Amino acid sequence: MKRSIGRSWLLIVMHGFLGMGALVGGSILIMDPTGSMVNLPDSILEQSPFTSFLFPGIILLLVLGVMPLVIGISLMRYVHWELGETLNLYPDRYWAWTFSLYTGFALIIWIMVQVYWIQDVSIIHLVYFAWGVGIQVVTLWPRVQRKYSK
Repeated sequence: MKRSIGRSWLLIVMHGFLGMGALVGGSILIMDPTGSMVNLPDSILEQSPFTSFLFPGIILLLVLGVMPLVIGISLMRYVHWELGETLNLYPDRYWAWTFSLYTGFALIIWIMVQVYWIQDVSIIHLVYFAWGVGIQVVTLWPRVQRKYSK
C-alpha cells in the first residue's frame, strides 16, 4: 500500500458526517421503534414490510452508521482487514476505497426504497440521495483513485 501518497480528506469527512448522523438516527429508532421520538407517523410503515422502525433502525445504524465510520477511519489510517480485501471488487485499490463506492450505493438504495415505500419525496431525501451520489463522485475522481491505489 502506498502510504506516502496521501488521503482524501473530503471523502473521509463525507463518510464521517454520514456515519455520525446515521448512528444517531439508527440509535433513536432502536430505542423508540414507534418513531415518536423523531415525529415519524405510523403511516410511513403502511406500504413497507415492517410493523415498527426497529429493523430499519438496525439497518441504518449498521450499514449507514458503523460502516461509513469504519471506512472513514480506514481511509485515514490504512487499516488491514482480511474480509474487506476478500470483498474488494477492485484488487488494485485499497479495500476502503472500494467500500466507499459500496456505501454510496447503499445510501442511494436506502433513499430510493424509502421514497418507494412512503410514496413521497421530501427535501431530506434529495439531500441524502445527493450525498450518496457525491460519495461516489468523489471516490471516482482520478486523483482520489490514485491516492488509494496499491
